[in-house]
Amino acid sequence: MNQNIPAAAELAPQIMLSAEDHERLSKLARAAMNSLPERAENLAAELDRAHVLASGRLGEVVCMGSQVVFRDDTTGRVRQVTLVYPEQADISKGRVSVLTPIGTALIGLRTGSSIGWQTRSGENRRLTVLEILQPGDAKAGFAESTIDP
Repeated sequence: MNQNIPAAAELAPQIMLSAEDHERLSKLARAAMNSLPERAENLAAELDRAHVLASGRLGEVVCMGSQVVFRDDTTGRVRQVTLVYPEQADISKGRVSVLTPIGTALIGLRTGSSIGWQTRSGENRRLTVLEILQPGDAKAGFAESTIDP
């Protein structure tokens, strides 16, 4: 059973993806099946339940390249990350791979949505999306002083 996705479907919020992100992420999940089977299965499960939009901007939805401000509801810690493909990931620069448990949890969520996820060490957590900045957005977003170290 997929451990990073909530057991009851009604606990998981609806997610939306552009057709382009859905296609690229589906290819990524298939490519990762041999090397990272659990992570690939988790991503594939999220893609299976996604509402896919043919074209246009998704608005306040986490997509690839989005900067996301979220709160870990378990610890209360607020973080800002950019959701990227694995080859672009660099945690020291706040770039989180969509193949990580937290990256998979974030994809497709709207501002205000919450989702359960499981850390690599097996701890169950819940996060809430506070703000989403799309690639190229001009607005400043959260100031660094509002983010816990």
